[in-house]
Amino acid sequence: MIIIKNFINGEMVDPVDGDWVDNYEPATGKVYSKIPASNSKDVERAVEAAKNAFAEWSEWRLEDRSRVLLRLSELIDENLEILAKAESRDNGKPLWLAKSVDIPRARDNFSFFATGIRHFASESHRTSDHIINYTTRKPIGVAGCISPWNLPLYLFSWKVAPALAAGNTVVAKPSEVTPMSAYLLSELINQAGIPKGVFNIVHGLGGDVGMAIVEHPDVPLISFTGGTVTGATIARTAAPMFKKLSLELGGKNPNLIFDDCNFEKALKTTLNSSFANQGQICLCGSRIYVQRGIYEKFRDAFVEKVSKMKVGNPADDDSRLGAIVSKPHFEKVKSYIQLAQEEGGKILTGGVEVKMDGEFSEGWYLRPTIIEGLNESCRTNQEEIFGPVVTIQPFDTEEEAIRLANSTGYGLAATVWTESINRAHRVSDKLKSGIVWVNCWLVRDLRTPFGGVKNSGVGREGGWEALRFFTEPKNICIKYD
Repeated sequence: MIIIKNFINGEMVDPVDGDWVDNYEPATGKVYSKIPASNSKDVERAVEAAKNAFAEWSEWRLEDRSRVLLRLSELIDENLEILAKAESRDNGKPLWLAKSVDIPRARDNFSFFATGIRHFASESHRTSDHIINYTTRKPIGVAGCISPWNLPLYLFSWKVAPALAAGNTVVAKPSEVTPMSAYLLSELINQAGIPKGVFNIVHGLGGDVGMAIVEHPDVPLISFTGGTVTGATIARTAAPMFKKLSLELGGKNPNLIFDDCNFEKALKTTLNSSFANQGQICLCGSRIYVQRGIYEKFRDAFVEKVSKMKVGNPADDDSRLGAIVSKPHFEKVKSYIQLAQEEGGKILTGGVEVKMDGEFSEGWYLRPTIIEGLNESCRTNQEEIFGPVVTIQPFDTEEEAIRLANSTGYGLAATVWTESINRAHRVSDKLKSGIVWVNCWLVRDLRTPFGGVKNSGVGREGGWEALRFFTEPKNICIKYD
């Protein structure tokens, strides 16, 4: 049994009240570790440590902050195999995915922001011969970073790396569902040379730890990735306290496939964009719209390939899908499959549990599911399922495709498949979405802004946007003779 601990002021510590929560391995359905059931007392200790460390850390030279964060990036790379195995076991995702995407991306996030802060420039404006305005950007204080369970270390680093690079100190809360890789990261923080109190990690339940961070008067900025309902609660709490807030929330992403697309590329990528990480990525395309001229051909080919995708032990190299992250989420996804049938949907493939043998017999596995015959206003097409479930339906015109794509309350990402450059620009411009991929999916340049519109969030992360969020601008106007 692995006992996970909090990392506060440079030390591994037990929760103040000595309470613990079971952590389950999705592949087996069994408890394999304990995490701290922390509360506001633990958060108070972490915030105090972060406050005490802020003055020194914020005054470090950019080159020195860059150096230790680059060292942390190197340590992640040196421990890639260990971190990937922990991520796969904790989350249920295939090991090959954790090794090729999750941990390398966490490594690259620290490297990118460690380098980027050295090129983060101020602005100046000469307004006349004797007046000049210049703007400085200073770190703010203690940053509260709350990350989700679907890409645990990847999205954890996506927040803490720019916060630290900008000179803030951090109190971070990883998901209680997938705490292991953040715990292993805490073992590397001191090795990297980051001073005590600069980077603190508090484990526990969202209502106890996450809200304690959000409510704390000495945490002036909050970066949260997670569900829209939780995001709304955080906004209601943080807004009256005038905290700086970044919310990356849910998605119900459309995938528009026009009849002039490169058929084979669209088909291959749609398999990945639908079911990568068991569909548990906020950027997955869960609503597939195909122009009628190729609808039946695409649908049939898609169903055939999806029906052959292997669901199995995450450690097996040939498993395309692993286990669903937790039993509650497993039951939620199954309930939506049942709802889709009640709404008149037809299951073309999947929709059933996968029963494994031996030690995996109690794990949470689902066949990837394709559903046809639903209208755009039904709950299945409007609500985020966040699992290996997609709907598919035809459209006739470009205008109809845009209307269908924009028909939900979400607006995080969209994918467009067409060989027409005019259509690519036209449709992308009209989609109400923070991110649009044309003839590709999940291609990420770390310099670009990331985030959604409508119920998919507030603010942007990534690149200079992240460094702007984690700093406060001050304009200084000087008149001279």
